[in-house]
Order: sequence, then C-alpha cells, then structure tokens
Amino acid sequence: MRPLEPTTSKQRVAYGLAFFVLFVALWSWATFGGHVSKTFLANPLTMVQEGYELLAKQGFLFDIGMTIWRVIGGFVLAAVIAVPLGVLMGAYKPIEAFLEPFVSFARYLPASAFIPLLILWAGIGELQKLLVIFIGAVFQIILMVAVTVGATRRDLVEAAYTLGARDSGIIRRVLLPSAAPEIAEILRLVLGWAWTYVIVAELIGSSSGIGHMITDSQALLNTGQIIFGIIVIGLIGLISDFLFKAFNAWLFPWKLA
Repeated sequence: MRPLEPTTSKQRVAYGLAFFVLFVALWSWATFGGHVSKTFLANPLTMVQEGYELLAKQGFLFDIGMTIWRVIGGFVLAAVIAVPLGVLMGAYKPIEAFLEPFVSFARYLPASAFIPLLILWAGIGELQKLLVIFIGAVFQIILMVAVTVGATRRDLVEAAYTLGARDSGIIRRVLLPSAAPEIAEILRLVLGWAWTYVIVAELIGSSSGIGHMITDSQALLNTGQIIFGIIVIGLIGLISDFLFKAFNAWLFPWKLA
C-alpha cells in the first residue's frame, strides 16, 4: 500500500467483503464462545432465525415498506424546498446574508427535540414522522448547497457575462451545471442522515416501521430481532447509496471526465 494509490474495483469489493467476514467471525467468537451473554447479544444464527420469524410470520415487510416510504417522503420534501433556497443563497449574496444566520442556527437543532411539539401539532400519524425527517434534512441541504454554488469558479461567471449572458442565464447555464454534481453528492449524503431521523421518529408514538419493531423487541429483550432490524436498515441504506452513486455518474458524466 502507498498513500493515495488507487485500488481496482475488484480489490475494493474483496476488501469490503473481507471486513464483513471478519466482523461476523468476531461476533460468532464472542457469542458462540460464551464470552457474551445471550441476553445482551444474540449470536448470528439466532439473529437469522429471528429475522425469518419477523419476515414470515410477523409482517415485517410492511414495517420495512413504511420506513422506506417515510424516508423518501421526508427527504424529497426537504430537497424540493432546500435545493432552490440553497441555489439562491449561493448565487445572491444579499439573500445569503438574510437567511444564513437563521439556517446556521437551525441546522444545529436536533430533529428529535421537535418530536414532542410535532406530536402536539400534527399528532402521531405519518405527517409527524415526515416532518421529523424534513427538519433534520432541510437546513443541512440548504447550507451545503449554498456553499457549493457560491464556490463556482469566478472566471466561468465572468466569461459568461463577457459572452452576453444575463443574470438568469448565469444561474441556469453556469452555476447549476457547475454545482449539480456536488449537489447530487450532498443529497446522497443527507439521504443517509435521513435514516437516522426516521428511526428516532418511529421510536416514539408509532405503530409500524423498523423503529417500532426495535422498540417492541427491546421490551422483550429480543436482541436477535433488534440486530436484524439494524442490519436491514444498513442493507437498505447501502443499496440506496450504490444506486444514488450510479445515477449520479450517469446523470453527470462530465464530473468523471
């Protein structure tokens, strides 16, 4: 190995799989070897059995579907509002000066702190959970998009003005194409954060979802089901991350040029 020396795609897959194999081996050693009590940590075989029980007999696929719907709904709602605001803040400094102090303040507020208020305002239905994800994601996206758009190379803007572009043309033909690949990466990263927000939202006042299942399993001290739920979240997140990366590479080929 050498610093910053790239690896092939086959090597990346092999290294990634090797880590998971090592992780499961250590987990098996700790649980099957009796080093950790079953009460505190189920072994891999028990986790698989509990996962099958959840999927085959307890309707866990419905819970998975509800959680995915909540993540996508809250994330899309946040992106639809945050991306245009972030572009305006990055393009126009007066708008940035007006909004940036509040956005910087709001992005440090934990979304979980709003759950009691959101339950009062929106009840314990789907809207409350969507709003938790929205609050957790929207301010992060706004600020990160604004920074990305504001960092567009100045010489590109000046060249466009020299060629006769107007302000709207600068945004449409220079700022957005330049920042679009980075904006897509921002959305990919924030989508991962949205998964943490939805689980928090489902831990309180929910009758469905992966977080609800985890809460019920905690009451029964069923660590096998808890671990299975966590693994399902990680697998869904990993798949969505790969799909997002592939879509971004297809949508913005000039980023790889």
